Amino acid sequence: MEQETNQFLGEEHVGKLMRKYAIPCIISLLVGALYNIVDQIFIANASYLGSYGNAANTVVFPLTVIALAIAVMIGDGCCAFVSLSLGRKQPETAHAMRHFQMIQ
Repeated sequence: MEQETNQFLGEEHVGKLMRKYAIPCIISLLVGALYNIVDQIFIANASYLGSYGNAANTVVFPLTVIALAIAVMIGDGCCAFVSLSLGRKQPETAHAMRHFQMIQ
């Protein structure tokens, strides 16, 4: 039953799939960047923080982006590995990856 619902992923044009799945990702990244801009404005207006607050936020934001990039890299890589394993009709390999993720 579940395979029938995902059949369109193999039949639909790549451009349409990219628009369907990339646009929400782009919007979420823009919202994250907008959050940082608004955060900078509020920190700058706080009289007790001043430039130290903006400096701290400027240092921490790239670290947050790097942590997000590593998490997405691992998550997407594991999802691709599981998808490839299931496509090759190797569910035991995909199942082993699930246990590997739970351990770490």
